[in-house]
Amino acid sequence: MKKRKVSKRSSGKKARAVAKKTTRKAARKKVSGKAAGRSLKKAPKKAARKVTKRVAAKDAKRKAPKITMKSAPKRPAPVKAAEKITGKATESGFDVKIQNMVAFTELGKPISLELLLKKVENTEWQPEQFPGLVYKITDPRASALIFSQGKIVCTGTKSLDDLNEAMRKIVDRIRKAGIPMPKTYNTKVENIVASTRIKGDINLDEIAFMLENSEYEPEQFPGLVYRISEPRVAFLLFTSGRIICAGAQNMESIHKALMKFRENLAAIGVKITPVKEV
Repeated sequence: MKKRKVSKRSSGKKARAVAKKTTRKAARKKVSGKAAGRSLKKAPKKAARKVTKRVAAKDAKRKAPKITMKSAPKRPAPVKAAEKITGKATESGFDVKIQNMVAFTELGKPISLELLLKKVENTEWQPEQFPGLVYKITDPRASALIFSQGKIVCTGTKSLDDLNEAMRKIVDRIRKAGIPMPKTYNTKVENIVASTRIKGDINLDEIAFMLENSEYEPEQFPGLVYRISEPRVAFLLFTSGRIICAGAQNMESIHKALMKFRENLAAIGVKITPVKEV
């Protein structure tokens, strides 16, 4: 049997091919081994995370209280400044007297001020100085500012009954002068000036120094000025114990403001006692 001759060139090619295949296989095994190693390293971490999440979820369920519609906690309503005042307005203990009421009405009808000046007594009008006509009545004692667009401002009365009576007489007098007026209209109180009196150790210098929102300049005005925002009221306090209150639109606001004033004075160590207004 004849031996097959193999050239050196062909045998070299085969050897190189075999070497390449073995190298590729080894590389694949190496890569797969690294990937497997990475996956093995990550596997315990992932498992640990899952276990941690499950445990945390169970703990949260155990700790979280079951809230139903009946047991749900209610939030407390915000307390307003006016609600902090205890007692009714009439129980403030202050003897309050109204000194002046300012109110207005809108009639919605034009008013000839020239005609009123001619036909109505006790009237004054100087348009170059002030656009309103001044009309004064004696029973009840009141003054009115009448404007051509139909607005009337009434001042000087000391009770709501007197205010309504004065406004009725003013409108009736305008109607009698030949100017058509509505039969019904609304009167709105804009400001009440009232007074009361207290007894106590009243040192205006010390009060002005310790009480916020207060002003006292005795060389310009003998009274201490004190303002509160709720209700919106300004006070004048004198060493004699007299208090003037201005800015309120009803008696309830005046009494609330006085109670708050007394509480704020007590907070800085000044105790006062209301006495009867003369």
